[in-house]
Amino acid sequence: MEVLKTQVREKYGEIASQASETKGCGCGCSPSSSEFSMIGDEYNKVDGYVADADLGLGCGIPTDLAGIEEGQTVLDLGSGAGLDVFVARKIVGEKGHVIGVDMTPEMIEKAKKNAKKHGFSNTEFILGDIEALPVDSGTVDVIISNCVLNLVPDKQKAFAEMYRVLKPGGHFTVSDIVLSGGDLPEAIQKAAEMYVGCVSGAMQQDEYMNAIAAANFQDIATLKQRTIPIPQDELEKFLSHEEVEAFQSSGTEVLSVTVKGIR
Repeated sequence: MEVLKTQVREKYGEIASQASETKGCGCGCSPSSSEFSMIGDEYNKVDGYVADADLGLGCGIPTDLAGIEEGQTVLDLGSGAGLDVFVARKIVGEKGHVIGVDMTPEMIEKAKKNAKKHGFSNTEFILGDIEALPVDSGTVDVIISNCVLNLVPDKQKAFAEMYRVLKPGGHFTVSDIVLSGGDLPEAIQKAAEMYVGCVSGAMQQDEYMNAIAAANFQDIATLKQRTIPIPQDELEKFLSHEEVEAFQSSGTEVLSVTVKGIR
């Protein structure tokens, strides 16, 4: 697990460092395949959008469906350069507060620079691990996350931590990647490049929902879902021609989902 965390931290540190030259790619893609992006230009139309914080990472726009209200305290897990934090801060207003937690020092540094550049006073960025959140218990109204929980090796611990920091009646709305209909080939599951792109670490959809329920969340629901095709050239990096054909005929799907649960 620590090896995977190191790989993810190094990869996203590299993306943060190179962000001034080029964007990354959507969660679930490698730098060589721009077609595997899951966001496109949707964020450009979102109120509170900050271009400096948009590294092209993500698999949804969780703030659209999160039910965030003015004055609330919001926590963004895996906050990157601050994109979703800055969208959420626009909603909560100056009476609210948005906390971003990320395990990559380069991302935290970039997010703080972005906040300072734009004069945002209602945001905070903390270096930390989602499996051991540096946030007090029962202090958060809403948790958001954008294609990050899939990168966490111990998802059950992550959901338990989310439950701990939420206030009674608080809720989470997260976008993530899950599987349906079968497993990914072993070569893809072990490929670090695909892992940091959010694909090879994906859980089965039913297991993902069961893990949320096991953390005692209530009224769990999938608010949005769509299939994400893996491009042929990406599969061919890790699989033989015969293995690609077998996978494509297996019925396995990679899904982008936005899920909600209440504490």
